[in-house]
Amino acid sequence: MAELRKEDLWIMADKLRNNMDSAEYKHVCLGLIFLKYISDSFVKVYAEISQDEYADPEDKDEYTAKNVFWVPQEARWDNIMAKAKTPEIGQVIDNAMYIIEKENLTLRGVLPKDFARASLDKTALGQLVDLLANIEIGNDPNKDTLGTVYEYFLGKFARAEGKLGGEFYTPRSVVELIVNMIEPHDGRVYDPCCGSGGMFVQSEKFVKDRQGRIDGQLAIYGQESNYNTWRLCKMNLAIRGIDANLGQQNADSFHNNQHKNLKADYIMANPPFNISDWGGERLIDDPRWGKYGIPPAGNANYAWILHMLYHLAPSGTAGFVLANGSLSASTISEYTIRKNLIENDKIDCIVTLPGGLFSTTSIPVCLWFITRNKLKNGHRDRHGEILFIDARNMKTEPLEDSRTQRKLTDKTINDITSAYHSFRNHEKKTIQADGTEVPYEDKQGFWKIVALEEIREKDYNLTPASYVGVAPIEKDSEPFEEKMGRLTKQLSIIMEESKGLDIEVENQLKNLNFRL
Repeated sequence: MAELRKEDLWIMADKLRNNMDSAEYKHVCLGLIFLKYISDSFVKVYAEISQDEYADPEDKDEYTAKNVFWVPQEARWDNIMAKAKTPEIGQVIDNAMYIIEKENLTLRGVLPKDFARASLDKTALGQLVDLLANIEIGNDPNKDTLGTVYEYFLGKFARAEGKLGGEFYTPRSVVELIVNMIEPHDGRVYDPCCGSGGMFVQSEKFVKDRQGRIDGQLAIYGQESNYNTWRLCKMNLAIRGIDANLGQQNADSFHNNQHKNLKADYIMANPPFNISDWGGERLIDDPRWGKYGIPPAGNANYAWILHMLYHLAPSGTAGFVLANGSLSASTISEYTIRKNLIENDKIDCIVTLPGGLFSTTSIPVCLWFITRNKLKNGHRDRHGEILFIDARNMKTEPLEDSRTQRKLTDKTINDITSAYHSFRNHEKKTIQADGTEVPYEDKQGFWKIVALEEIREKDYNLTPASYVGVAPIEKDSEPFEEKMGRLTKQLSIIMEESKGLDIEVENQLKNLNFRL
């Protein structure tokens, strides 16, 4: 079986959707990808068990013991493939989904089961089944082919859906930055608006890259209000074998908190920006607001901040995305909360990000990092200090297969991460990507450690540009005469090439009996 590139798979799959809306087709594609994953995982273990003369490959308990979903005969991919070109393929897939849910308790209510609907082109559906059959899984546990395809499709659908895509997907480079700064390695990880689970997937990768395994190291908790997105998250995590507590159901974190008593060591989130109808008027006396103030009913930004602070463990750290307006919001309630957060030393670091990272919004965005206690968790005493990082002009690069969206470069992620880790570690040294150490120092125009007194002077404004200054203009070491000589020669070459092109165009027009 030849390996099919995820880019080619997307192009072919996207052609099959005809006039179907991306938001609807998303569940068709991702549901089938998940079904393929379940079946392939089962087949691999089936082959292993079949080699054991004392084991029965049709015994459900054998698969439960290996943490693999049990797939009855009629739900296996070979059976689905055999019916791919028949009008009944939609019903065949629905039946497979029902059977798998019935046999696997953790998947109850998660899998999509509307492939038989009349509006879904059954010929195109069968072609999609054939396409997915060409995904080469292989035996390399580090390859994660289906997981990679699933994540790639999530990103493509998010961009296709525009603003609504932001409800379930955070750009990968932004997730990588948050995870690398927080460094979740042992304890409880929480995302109160987890979307499709990108923060959890990247946390798992962080642990595996550094320590080899995630088992027993991270306990994952999440919540998501949108039912379909909640299901996407369940599938996204299951495809990688990540156990997570996502609550009993999809639910609003403000009004139906599924983890009321949770105190997390790491919180990472990308809450929806500037939500005005979050029902704050019904939560005036909520204990989550504590001594900081009541969030305004017309904007949920500060409600998210206080919700996450409430759920932090005594030595926990939270990193999350917000709109830049949160840094200097001037309503009385927001100003009061921001002032109290600063005076109570809960804000550790603020980062403003470059533009173009989110396809779903043009609103400038920033990262907040807050902590319960700057004296604990193995770091130096940072009492009365906040690190400000202005990354708006740091390097980005075009996102693959997107004409407009950009991503943070590896160097930019490393520079920001190193500055933050240097700020909070004992030695105050920057750990470079190659493992070398250099003494920490403020970098004009980019980052600066600021004392509480200066923040008070600026009336509790948290905009990094107000503190880091302007980046110095690089001096041109090339002498003027030499530079002008070099540029003049380059211009002469370009002009000669232009003349040649003009002559070629004129000759071609003459051949067509046209003259300038």
